[in-house]
Amino acid sequence: MGLATEALTGGFADPVFHAQSVFKMLMDGMARPGAIQTVAPNIAPPAPLGIAAGAIALTLCDHDTSVWLTSGLAKSAMPEWLGFHTGAPLTAEKADARFAFIEAGTALCSFGLFASGTQEYPDRSTTVVIELPQLEGGRRLALMGPGIQSVVEIAPTGLPETFLRLWTENRALFPRGIDIVLTSGTRFVCLPRTTKITATEI
Repeated sequence: MGLATEALTGGFADPVFHAQSVFKMLMDGMARPGAIQTVAPNIAPPAPLGIAAGAIALTLCDHDTSVWLTSGLAKSAMPEWLGFHTGAPLTAEKADARFAFIEAGTALCSFGLFASGTQEYPDRSTTVVIELPQLEGGRRLALMGPGIQSVVEIAPTGLPETFLRLWTENRALFPRGIDIVLTSGTRFVCLPRTTKITATEI
């Protein structure tokens, strides 16, 4: 399949209904950090983007939301696919992005390089979507905070060693800061900036 064909296909079959269902899952995921959500719409985003990350892009991005992509995604059919299906403009500046997409295996930069909002408008921040090999089977992390009864554990694979330090720096900015969505295939888990994350002892 050529780049042009790949850019024009693979979107939501029923855009309004599917976008609403994914948006509801995202809201539920942000309200219940650590709960794994599974995307139902069968879409075909260009590689290396996964289905859940693609569905989130189709749901949240529009012509008013600038998007930052890692170089791997920027070299794929993703810019054309995103442009065709959502009209979202790309930005080379992390601090200007409302949404950022990072493919699996990419080193993470400091989250402070993304928009963290302002004290008055903390929602004017970047939501960072990070694709991982798996959401289970990796190093166990304990989540605490709003929306969590006591402690929830997740064990994503492929998160770099620096993640916990970067996340602690991000939490220190509250109410400013970024929110993160970890994705793998058709599944995702939300990590809002209010969530405290620590490594659990094996």
